[in-house]
Amino acid sequence: MSDASVDVETSPDGSLIIHPHGALDVDDAVELRRTLVHAVRHLRPMRLILDLHDVSYLDPINLGTLAAACHLGDDHAVAVFLDHSPPAIAGQLSAAGVARHRLRHITHPSPA
Repeated sequence: MSDASVDVETSPDGSLIIHPHGALDVDDAVELRRTLVHAVRHLRPMRLILDLHDVSYLDPINLGTLAAACHLGDDHAVAVFLDHSPPAIAGQLSAAGVARHRLRHITHPSPA
């Protein structure tokens, strides 16, 4: 089992923020997918923000899950954004078909 986790919170403006942490691999796919589908289909916030600042790795299954969440959000009138992605993960998400306007605040590593 992976050491990744997913935290969920609601911001004061009503946005639902999902914070995955660590390396997201195949062991985390079901939990992440369930969290996203529940948020979009049942909670239906105006905005769903996936804060990826603490994600160090995204396997292809979870990458596809995040891309699919954007389309699911469109189907249910929920704006989905992916915030604070490391540049490599932002590149993977773009290659997977996530629109650039959904990738906000890409985090670049601090100079040493």
